[in-house]
Amino acid sequence: MSRAPRFIGYAMMVGAALLAVAMREGRVDALGPLPAMAVALFLGMVGVMLVFTDLMVRGLYAQVDAAKRAEEEER
Repeated sequence: MSRAPRFIGYAMMVGAALLAVAMREGRVDALGPLPAMAVALFLGMVGVMLVFTDLMVRGLYAQVDAAKRAEEEER
């Protein structure tokens, strides 16, 4: 399994934070037809989803591997 989705999620969260800083300083009002706040919220939401999903799947795989090893040791 690749860690790319988690790093992409981190990058999206950083992008959302930078966009929020730019909005606070008054540099950005909208990105195309969308308000900048909507874009920042969407980037952050998808980024967090990617990171947490990757971490949960890795934890699940670790539990399955541990259970397989324990079962093989019992035999």
